[in-house]
Amino acid sequence: MIEELFQMTLGDSHTIERIIADDNIHYNHMILEKDQGLPEHDTNSTVYMTVLRGRLSIALAHQEAQEYEAGSILKLPKGVRMKVLNKYEDILELIVIKAPAPGK
Repeated sequence: MIEELFQMTLGDSHTIERIIADDNIHYNHMILEKDQGLPEHDTNSTVYMTVLRGRLSIALAHQEAQEYEAGSILKLPKGVRMKVLNKYEDILELIVIKAPAPGK
């Protein structure tokens, strides 16, 4: 086979999984239920965040949290403080791509 196949979890239960981690990118998939999020941290690469379902609440640097609905794609520069949260009953599902891969 020429292609390499990867699978991600489907469903509504809390999931944070790294699907691809190679020299080019880190491709992550996240499913967050109400009041779940990520620990506040600094981005370690350029981050591309796609909202697949739900509504993302994200605070960047010293700004107030902003909200983004399904279909939104955010690009965040390396070194930005971020805090991600699902404040709503609806499931929040994200694809998070780090490119280049951290450390490259």
